[in-house]
Parts: sequence; C-alpha cells; structure tokens
Amino acid sequence: MTAVSESAIQVADHDPSWPRQAACAMNALRAAAPGLFVGIEHIGSTAVPGLAAKPVIDLMAAVHGLTHAAPHQAALADLGFHPHDNGMTDRLLYVRADGGVRSHVLHVVTLDSWPTRNQRILRDHLRAHPEEATRYAQLKREIVAAGAGPGEYARAKTALVQELTDRARAQLGLPSVPVWEKQ
Repeated sequence: MTAVSESAIQVADHDPSWPRQAACAMNALRAAAPGLFVGIEHIGSTAVPGLAAKPVIDLMAAVHGLTHAAPHQAALADLGFHPHDNGMTDRLLYVRADGGVRSHVLHVVTLDSWPTRNQRILRDHLRAHPEEATRYAQLKREIVAAGAGPGEYARAKTALVQELTDRARAQLGLPSVPVWEKQ
C-alpha cells in the first residue's frame, strides 16, 4: 500500500480542470479494465461547478459484483489506483496518490446500489442548487480554518451533508439513509 499524506486538509477554489482530470482518469480506467465497469462517474465536490473542494478527484464506478474487480487489480495498480480500507463495507475503495499526495479516489459499488448512492444524489442536488453548494463550501472553509484534521473534517461536515442528501433523496421519493458510512 502506498503512503498517502493526509495531514493537512486543503480546500481550494473550484478548478475548471477537475472535470477534465476526471474524464482522463475514467477513460484510462475503462481502457485498463475493459468490461469491468458498467458505469463510471465523477462524484464529490470536484464534480460540482463552482464548488470549493479538496483537490482530490472522486470517482464512482458500478460493477455487476464486487468480486469482479479482483482480476483487474494489477491493471488498476498500473494506473496508480491501490486498494484502500477505510471501514466502508459496501464498496471497494482505491486511492491514487501522485507524489505521495492523494489525487484520486475510486469507489467501486454494485450496479444494484448505483441508482440510490448518496454521493451521486448529493452531487446532482448541489449542481441544481448553487446556493446549497455555496453553503457547503462555506462550512468546509470554516472547518479547515478551525484546524480540523482529516477525520474531524469529514465528521464536521456530516450534519450538513445529511441535511442536503435527505432533501435530495426526498425530492426523488427515496427515504433517508445515513450518509456516514464508515464502520
């Protein structure tokens, strides 16, 4: 496993190159693991135009079954995506670190769960509601200014992320589910 620096949280202004970076990574992943991914999308704050974010490209890919990824581990590693265990049991997680700094995260989930994934739903909600994205960006900047570390940063965002995700899920006729997924 590659050592990844996470000591200092940075929240950057939106970078218009983030979607291009995501597209390049998605194309490389599809080419490296032909037939594995049924769908792959750019998720997270870097996928929301104008939203300040940690400069880490989050991707989510759907597969027919999580065990289908195992034969492709070497191909993913050749692209710099290495398995990472962070306590989420409903997906496979791969982290790419360029120069020891996390640059990409790939969430591999089952196709069955794809339509109701909170990350996709929240991304779409923030894209459609820029005022909510502004509110979210402001909270992130406040958390960083307070000196929060990686674990604290994620937890400090949870209440607002839950509120926004609940609103988005309700608009889709879906029930609330916890956004905090780590065990």
